Amino acid sequence: MAAKSTYTKMFPVSWTELHRDAKALAWRLADLGPFKGLVAITRGGLVPAAIVARELNVRLIDTVCCSTYEKTRRGGKVEVLKGTQAEQDSGEDWLIVDDLVDTGVTAERVREMMPKAHFATVYAKPAGKPMVDTFITEVSQDTWILFPWDQEAVMSTPIVELKATDRRR
Repeated sequence: MAAKSTYTKMFPVSWTELHRDAKALAWRLADLGPFKGLVAITRGGLVPAAIVARELNVRLIDTVCCSTYEKTRRGGKVEVLKGTQAEQDSGEDWLIVDDLVDTGVTAERVREMMPKAHFATVYAKPAGKPMVDTFITEVSQDTWILFPWDQEAVMSTPIVELKATDRRR
């Protein structure tokens, strides 16, 4: 998570908010189908893809598994760990779903594999936005989206203790 240091804002997303936003994505996509199937980009795209697949009644679901290095830099290396059957026909009539398009590095690589597919993400940042066809919420490039699977409940520090710590500095 070294890339996090380049971000100046935090955008936490709860399970409820993610579900609402993924369902909103399905609403936008509903009139564009029917789709032969759906390809989730792992790992982040798995949860939104499940919600979209349910809402669009898509039963054929595949994954494209990628590992991205140098995430904060356009042109970083994307290793495809597992391809998809949707590549056989360039993704024609297939739907690709991911949680987020950030720099667009992963999206660009997946687009090369399936140029005819419809690419949808729940969240989009300006650098990656041109790579997707449909998204729900745009956030600034310097915002870290904190997804619910990256969070856990912990006890918060009472305000008076925080203020006491600030006074000692």
